[in-house]
Amino acid sequence: MSDALAHYKQGLSLFGQQKFEEAIVAFQHALETRPQWAEAMHALATAQSKSGNHDSALATIEKVIALDPEDPFAYTSQSIFLQRKGLIPEAEKAQAKARMASWKQELKKNPNAPPPDDGPMKVVQ
Repeated sequence: MSDALAHYKQGLSLFGQQKFEEAIVAFQHALETRPQWAEAMHALATAQSKSGNHDSALATIEKVIALDPEDPFAYTSQSIFLQRKGLIPEAEKAQAKARMASWKQELKKNPNAPPPDDGPMKVVQ
C-alpha cells in the first residue's frame, strides 16, 4: 500500500473517531505524496469544516472544484461549509450548482431527464 493511501485510510479512521485535527494531519500527509488527489482533498476539507475551520475548508473545496468542476458532491460540500459559516445565500448558489452538475451527469444516461427544480434548500447543521 502506498504511503498516500495509508495516510488517507488513517485519516478516514481518525475522522470516524471524531479526531478531526489528527485526521487533518493524516490527509495532509497523503496530499504531500499525491497533491492532486481530489478524494483526499475532499476528506481534508470535510475534516477542516468539522474542526470549525470553515475558511480552510472552503479554500480546500475550491481546489477540489478546480480539479473537477462537474462534481456535484464538491458543490454540495461547499454549500454545507458555507451554511456552517452562516453564508446562506452563497450556500444556496453552491447547492444550485450541485443540482445542475448532477442533472448534467444524469443527462448523459437519460437524455429526457427533467431539469432540477428551484425548490428551497434544506439547511444542514
